[in-house]
Amino acid sequence: MMSHIILTQQEIEHKTTRMAYQIYETFVDEKEVVLAGIASNGYIFAQKLATALEKISDLKITLCEVKINKQQPLDGVQTSLTPEEYTNKALVLVDDVLNSGTTLIYGVKHFLDVPLKKFKTAVLVDRNHKQYPVKADFKGLSLSTSLKEHIKVVFTDNEAYACLS
Repeated sequence: MMSHIILTQQEIEHKTTRMAYQIYETFVDEKEVVLAGIASNGYIFAQKLATALEKISDLKITLCEVKINKQQPLDGVQTSLTPEEYTNKALVLVDDVLNSGTTLIYGVKHFLDVPLKKFKTAVLVDRNHKQYPVKADFKGLSLSTSLKEHIKVVFTDNEAYACLS
């Protein structure tokens, strides 16, 4: 199957910067924001957002890695921070692609067990094919695809891109 680049490295950088400004605008009254990235690409994207936010704001950015078994999301969620470390804080749950919404909805469910000041979601690519009532508050690219198409985001040390196949 043919693969088409839908986001180049430069476009990802631009979208990351724009999203960082949107996040800053939303959380401007906060002192700290927790960026909880879903392992593995969601966490890498959260790191990129953190870097962009640190350039444009004086917000304290705390990164949290969120591990969810995408095949068995009922197995539970593990985070690199303890619940006490994000209680009563502003939090953004970050992933690379919003496909069916399964991963994001179980991530949201996990964080709802703890009181938060504000809670938002961010994705680089939103496919618009959700099976659950979840939406991305901040998105880099919204794309309507067929159910047979697949979006893959690649982050390596020296390149980043998203492709549709």
